[in-house]
Amino acid sequence: MRRRVKPDEELMTALYTEHYGILLNFITRYVHDRHRAEDLVQETLLRAWRHIDHLDPDPGRIRSYLLTIARNVVTNAWRAEQRRPHLVADDAAVEAAPSADNVDQLVEGWLVAEALERLSDDHRAVVRAMYYDGRSVAEAARELSVPEGTVKSRAFYAVRALRQVFEEMGVLR
Repeated sequence: MRRRVKPDEELMTALYTEHYGILLNFITRYVHDRHRAEDLVQETLLRAWRHIDHLDPDPGRIRSYLLTIARNVVTNAWRAEQRRPHLVADDAAVEAAPSADNVDQLVEGWLVAEALERLSDDHRAVVRAMYYDGRSVAEAARELSVPEGTVKSRAFYAVRALRQVFEEMGVLR
């Protein structure tokens, strides 16, 4: 069973068939991307379809009307594009952009390394085992071959000594 076609649909099919190429050539003068130009032709025909009751049956006036709509569509698209931020495609510009540096991390690492050097060997070993290697008191005690209580007291006094070293270095007040 064939579907009955409305007169508006017949008119739009005729407009599309007759004026698509002309509209595409017109829009392509201003928009150099073929796919974008086709989208703008579709937008032009959609706007014409919304006001199909205003179309004059004279072919010259229809073409003039469609070209006016196309000009407005292109202008609106250009204005919308101007409002959007532009992406940088220049690799040299991207490389020249300032990036986050890690100077603070380097300085902190240097300060901590310097402070650890000022600790006794026993305190430094406990700090490395517990705070850098993430070992528990029991694991650190087994690794260092000392009782767990010794590991706890060395950790306490190592942190206290580190605080004093940092104060001497001017890091803490």
